[in-house]
Amino acid sequence: MSEVTASESLGNVGGHDGILVVRAGGNVRGWNGIQYQAGLSSKNVGSKQLSMNVATIPPGGVAHAHIHVGFEVMLYILQGRVRHEFGPDLRFAIENQAGDLIFIEPGVPHEVFNLSATEPVVAVVARSDASEWDNIIPYQRSRGAASASAAGD
Repeated sequence: MSEVTASESLGNVGGHDGILVVRAGGNVRGWNGIQYQAGLSSKNVGSKQLSMNVATIPPGGVAHAHIHVGFEVMLYILQGRVRHEFGPDLRFAIENQAGDLIFIEPGVPHEVFNLSATEPVVAVVARSDASEWDNIIPYQRSRGAASASAAGD
């Protein structure tokens, strides 16, 4: 049995015959206040319906308000604490911490805040969109709108 390593193929992707691997590495992309490690997507493994990355929000950082158009997102918080402000005018809020799993429906406006001034937030982010970045649009909160309600209140 032969093994193909990441260094034997294009970039950090290795494997063959239906099993592809992206080796752990440093951040390769910054977007909207978030740093991403090399992930899995249509661009590097040829996926048709999914993408997945490890995302880091730096201490005190914010992933500015945006909407995922036509795809679902699931997150698993590995480290840190975040507050999601979400919904119309981002008027709802919920806090999450390491160990929490989060599901975001398509089209829900949301903004994510790292609640620590000293520690990063690290999360696994899975999307039902193989393109990763193509179907995300910015969202503007209406003037004067403020968040504060906890989800479920």
